[in-house]
Formats: sequence, C-alpha cells, structure tokens
Amino acid sequence: MASLGGGAPERSAVASLGALPWEATLTCVSTVIEIPDELYAEAERLTRRLGSSVAELYSDALREDLARHDPDAVTPALDRMGDVLASALPAPPLSAAASRLLERVAW
Repeated sequence: MASLGGGAPERSAVASLGALPWEATLTCVSTVIEIPDELYAEAERLTRRLGSSVAELYSDALREDLARHDPDAVTPALDRMGDVLASALPAPPLSAAASRLLERVAW
C-alpha cells in the first residue's frame, strides 16, 4: 500500500492575496491515506500527463465524488443539461410544432 501525507491530520494556513481589499486565508488539512500501489501508480501517470500534482488529482476526485452524492446538486446539473439540449433544438417551425404537440399531451 502506498501512504500519502505525513503523520496525523494537522491544520495549516497559507495566507495569500494580500493585495486585495480583504485578507484571504486558505486552510488545508494534511492527512495520511493508504491506497493500493497500483492505484497510486495510475494516479502518478495521470498527473504527469495532466501536468498537475497527486494532491490536486485527489482533491478534484473527492470534490467530484462528493458532488455526485449531493442531492442538492442534481437539479442544477439537470438544468444545465436542459440548457444544452435546448440550444440544440431544430429550427423554430419544428420547435413550435413540437410545443403544440406537447401541449395536447396529458401530463
């Protein structure tokens, strides 16, 4: 198993963006996780190809997994998909005909 991180979880703050009218502080947690060696090797290959770090890859993957399991994220995702599909609709005469047909259907 590959171990990532070092020691028990600890909090560290990185101050940045001092030129802005407010002061921003980013808080990060450092922790150790164990994953299979093969999975770690795949992650390293992907990060080299993407030009990112393993930490960025794991953070992105965790964000995506959390969002996928968040019931409040489903509606906005469906709305975005509807917007994409709406922009791909056929010419207005066909859209009008489709709308009239849908108005006659009992929902």
